[in-house]
Amino acid sequence: MLVYEVIKNKRDGNALSQSAIDYMISGYVAGTLPDYQMAALLMTIFYRGMETEELAAWTRAMVHSGEVIEFAGDGPYIDKHSTGGVGDKVSLPLAPVLACMGMRVPMISGRGLGHTGGTLDKLESIPGYQTGITVERFKEIVDSVGCCIIGQTASLAPADKKLYALRDVTATVDSIPLIASSILSKKRASGIAGLLMDVKTGSGAFMQRLDDARTLASTLVDLGGALGMKVTACITDMNQVLGRKAGNALEILESIEVLRDEGPADVTELVVRFAASMSVMAGISATEDEGRQAAREVLGSGAALLKFAEMIEAQGGDPRVCEETGLLPLDALRGDFLSSRSGHLVAIDCEKVGQAIVALGGGRRRIEDIVDPAVGLDVSARLGDAVVAGQPLATVYYRTQQDLDEARAILTRAYRIADEPAPVGPLVLDTL
Repeated sequence: MLVYEVIKNKRDGNALSQSAIDYMISGYVAGTLPDYQMAALLMTIFYRGMETEELAAWTRAMVHSGEVIEFAGDGPYIDKHSTGGVGDKVSLPLAPVLACMGMRVPMISGRGLGHTGGTLDKLESIPGYQTGITVERFKEIVDSVGCCIIGQTASLAPADKKLYALRDVTATVDSIPLIASSILSKKRASGIAGLLMDVKTGSGAFMQRLDDARTLASTLVDLGGALGMKVTACITDMNQVLGRKAGNALEILESIEVLRDEGPADVTELVVRFAASMSVMAGISATEDEGRQAAREVLGSGAALLKFAEMIEAQGGDPRVCEETGLLPLDALRGDFLSSRSGHLVAIDCEKVGQAIVALGGGRRRIEDIVDPAVGLDVSARLGDAVVAGQPLATVYYRTQQDLDEARAILTRAYRIADEPAPVGPLVLDTL
């Protein structure tokens, strides 16, 4: 098979066959296909797109580029994935809630990059917590505890890691087919049968336009079906920090508050809503109302908090943080970010809020940067609130005065206060 002919065929708008895709993906992973030829193919996909079955063939090739996990238990094995946002810690309390409801949750998560936080960075703020365990230990914990959250291993969908690095330097990251295949290849390789996708939209999301978020959600649902997976997609708002806290240890603290049934309403609502939808998907609940009730019961009883502690201990972490939150690294200095005028908080550029956290050291400008778990924000004003001049809009957790000054300058550009209030949109915008 000639690589030139495969690229030319796609350039001319034709769908690629499974054999052609397998040839290209396997050659690239093996190192026999050079970067420049795969980059040319990625660019043709960027402009030409992919039909559903063609995209399924591409994703299957990525899945089978490495190990595919098979669980020995009865399941149901099910997972949730978010496209990323600021303060999005939903996976942390959701996983133990699902486990308490009878599901098995093998969750493979990522690190923060750019303005969005990463689940692994948050978990690693728990003393001793290990995200880099072996696949065999991962399977043991999933089946014994009911949930386990780790990072992507080298053996799972290695094509995705190599392709993403190439997309990052060839301006092909923001291709919906390539985004969808990247997400679902890792999820399919992790052995799950069902997935809930939280597709964020708004100023703090990668898909800032609602139409783009809907297109990605629809693509994920269709692709999941073609791969034999049940996929539900919820489109949710990311025009302000989710919850009150953003920053790694701060988000663990807030997750524990949610598991104590004392968390902010928006995070708790997404946890309950997603748990209900996933329990119906898994065949555990007959209706979403039944699933909501079950989720609220495990939160109210404290069972989900105990399950979270069990997962932490199984992965080498100190489970005492669930009761003694002072064990978390929250030793940063604190300073207020104040409102410059009186009025109503009508808009927040949430991407800039994420950039402020990066400036504090709570995120990465480069993949090799070291993250400070203690820094971040605790927001006190929400969209729609009336505020007065000099009122704290957020508490900043910082290390140096220079960091604090830079974060305040970014936040000043992020917040907009007007004389008249503006309507605040719903938390969940659509479900597919």
